[in-house]
Amino acid sequence: MAKLLSVNVGLPQDVAWQGRTVRTGVWKRAVTGPRMVRRLNVEGDGQGDLAGHGGEYRAVLVYQLDSYRHWQEHLRRDDFAYGQFGENFTVDGLPDDEVRIGDRFRVGEALFEVTQPRVTCYRVGLRMGEPRMAALLVAHRRPGFYLRVLAEGRVEAGQEIVKIASGPEEMTVADIDALLYLPGHPRDDLVRALRVPALSPGWKASLRALLDQAGASGAPAGNAGLAPAAPPPAWTGFRPLRVRRIDVESAGVFSVTLTAPDGTPVPAALPGQFLTVRLRPGGGPALVRSYSLSGPPDRGEYRLSIKREPHGAASGWLRARLRAGDLLDCAAPRGAFTLTAGDGPVLLISAGIGVTPVLAMLHALAAGRSTREVWWVYGARDGAEHPFAEESRTLLGRLPNAHRHVSYSRPAPGDRQGRDYDAAGRISAGLLRDLGVPHGADAYVCGPPALMRDLPGALAASELAPSHVHTEVFGAGPALTPGVAAASQRPVHPPTGPPGDGPVVSFARSGLTVSWSSAYASLLELAEACDVPTRWSCRTGVCHSCESGLLAGSVAYSPEPLDAPAEGDTLICCSRPREDVVLDL
Repeated sequence: MAKLLSVNVGLPQDVAWQGRTVRTGVWKRAVTGPRMVRRLNVEGDGQGDLAGHGGEYRAVLVYQLDSYRHWQEHLRRDDFAYGQFGENFTVDGLPDDEVRIGDRFRVGEALFEVTQPRVTCYRVGLRMGEPRMAALLVAHRRPGFYLRVLAEGRVEAGQEIVKIASGPEEMTVADIDALLYLPGHPRDDLVRALRVPALSPGWKASLRALLDQAGASGAPAGNAGLAPAAPPPAWTGFRPLRVRRIDVESAGVFSVTLTAPDGTPVPAALPGQFLTVRLRPGGGPALVRSYSLSGPPDRGEYRLSIKREPHGAASGWLRARLRAGDLLDCAAPRGAFTLTAGDGPVLLISAGIGVTPVLAMLHALAAGRSTREVWWVYGARDGAEHPFAEESRTLLGRLPNAHRHVSYSRPAPGDRQGRDYDAAGRISAGLLRDLGVPHGADAYVCGPPALMRDLPGALAASELAPSHVHTEVFGAGPALTPGVAAASQRPVHPPTGPPGDGPVVSFARSGLTVSWSSAYASLLELAEACDVPTRWSCRTGVCHSCESGLLAGSVAYSPEPLDAPAEGDTLICCSRPREDVVLDL
């Protein structure tokens, strides 16, 4: 019979790491005597990052003595103490390849249910002094698991662990962990796993995304359970496209229509995607920028719509120097901010130049004569800065169930309320409530920082499901650095110290190009040295949080990812450039 060897607790503390401060509760220590276990944790325990750890379905973390022995031998270490792997219960028995999701156990006065494997992140490696630990736990099929507390009570080291019920479908902790993190993702196993009532909502959402990916025709490669899936790019690297025409759309926005030099149709883009262009003004260093596609996605040509920034090197050169007939180096259409097929309502919200990707979605809906309920909500300063006003009005007129609301923050004297705009002010969650937009809509939101800072969160906190709120930002996306103490965001910049002498690395969204240096272990480390916003969690090629578009070039991995990213993407946490690369960062 299994036995509880140790109860381990620890409150969050600040730990120095790579010049930063990490708030973490991974340091646990064994305690003596009985401890009360409540719905959210063990008495005296806490988690530093509640987004990834803790909560009802992750109240108690379990790790096994047999795995201690395995790692002592594999890592050739003899310095382990109970709590070494951040677990609350160190147990004798209950191996990951035998315990099933949904198994129920009684320990002392408390009743527990197995809900999910451990979520692998860098902090277990921080505690172990072994950066590879997150990947090793998965690769060796020894993750440990979480318990949900069904009945609160006191527990104590030395007590027996009594199994009182078996989980359905016979899906073990190791099975579920491999199903998400390792290659394969068999469809039948995904279906079985989703039938397990005890599996935590977060894991169900990830496995459901994998199941949807497996059932889609021509499904893209990659792991949809860990990173948004998009079709592979239509071509690799950059190719020349010819400028067919240039149009002025408003006081600050112009459009560039591109075609193939040989006159053949360019590959269709998905509504909402963007195109990356590479410029060499005056023969100088390359400028790499990404612009959303605003026209019909399948017309055989691309329309980029660009805001002329006051001091924008790329937008300024394009507006002043580009002419019809010129060639532009372009990477293939990219992006996962795309219109989802379905029959439910669609909420297209934008402001300023954020109109461009949602306008492509509106084109697609109008071309298909969609009967979906479509809400077009747009904000501009005034009529002079309202691009595509007539175009969007015409497209909405082709849709039988369309609704339109345009807000001007500072209407000009000549702007006509009821014709040019509907109300003075800015787009807000309160405005959407007043308009009575449907709660079951798929919402697509793109706009300036103020809009993106507040509105998506307000929508997700309303009766819209968070998974139905889709966002796109211009420039670098929001950073995800779990547990790292917040610091003021500096503008992107070349790394300090002598310049590198390796391949050229371009961060397209950030507008920065630098040379690689072998002083960095990965592209992630280079990006961090430049204050380019990044997203990561495991830092060892497991979680795919860092998956980014590889617009041009190739990389080498060390270590190799456990499951490959989508075609045309890379995991920056464990890759280095083989040649000049362009990243969607």
